[in-house]
Amino acid sequence: MGGRAGARATYPAGGIPMKIRVDSEKCQGHARCYGLAPEIFDVDDYGQASVLLDEIPPELQEKARLAVANCPEYAIEIVSD
Repeated sequence: MGGRAGARATYPAGGIPMKIRVDSEKCQGHARCYGLAPEIFDVDDYGQASVLLDEIPPELQEKARLAVANCPEYAIEIVSD
């Protein structure tokens, strides 16, 4: 559940850019992330998700957090480099 704490973090304007990643070994192809945020995620023919953006712009960060919170396999996480 370590990824969940990061999902709730907020960054001030001009602060740390948000980045997310999908753990392909955990992803089971539910495609909820794509359903919630097609601007951020893509899925293949099997529903396996991938991230389309290197950094999540401020206007999409809430959608990214929603996708993290709704992944049943905890395969999506917010990361910081």
